[in-house]
Amino acid sequence: MKQVIIIILLAALALPLMAANANIDKANQAYKQELYNEALKLYLQEAEKTGVSSDLYCNIGDTYYRLKDNVHAVLYYERALLLDPSNSDARFNLEFVRGKMQLPDDAGDSWFSNWVDQTVSRLSSNAWAIIAIITFLLFLAGVAVYLFMDNVMMRKIGFFGGAILIVVSILANLAAFHVHNKATGASGAIIMPEKVTLSTAPREPRDKEEEAFELMQGTRVQIVDSIADKTSGKWLQVSTAGGHKAWIKASDLEII
Repeated sequence: MKQVIIIILLAALALPLMAANANIDKANQAYKQELYNEALKLYLQEAEKTGVSSDLYCNIGDTYYRLKDNVHAVLYYERALLLDPSNSDARFNLEFVRGKMQLPDDAGDSWFSNWVDQTVSRLSSNAWAIIAIITFLLFLAGVAVYLFMDNVMMRKIGFFGGAILIVVSILANLAAFHVHNKATGASGAIIMPEKVTLSTAPREPRDKEEEAFELMQGTRVQIVDSIADKTSGKWLQVSTAGGHKAWIKASDLEII
């Protein structure tokens, strides 16, 4: 009797997964047949019904690209990387589409900060945390070797190896914090219109002096503040990669 109940429970748990896989298979098949509108519809339905994943977002981005909707492709590749920074397909496709849109590099102000951000973001915060824990445990082992071994060579290995490992552990902790903060800190967003003029105040620019600067479609910004007004609606203060801040209509953005 117990075995029958277990089988029933397992079957009940497996049915939603089988249905989800069937929907994804249908979407993938439609994509292969170049029925991109149908594939997109199925992928978006799957995201609503069973939840999102990095791979699903990447598939949605691929489909939008095939439909020549580059800005939505960028949006969904960014969402895929937010869930899993190590998703190499999403990262490659994002860089490819951004290049086609001739978007400026928005990773940071200098080549070094760009390189650090891109390198660190290739792993999730959990992966960096695991590396930090493992290297710290190895550091403790190195300390034990240095303290309790009589062999001079082994003691040197324990000392210098431990010094290197504690540095790696500290850097891995910093990387984990950076990736976690990037994912949960200030909300990233994508400019959706073809071109938009930002304002120095949370309202439509009344003259040239209130016009801050223009941003291209697909540009990534960080939301730092918001304000809602009955007359002008909701406005968001955003910051660009270069640190420039200005106000934009909430309707001109899509949150990553």
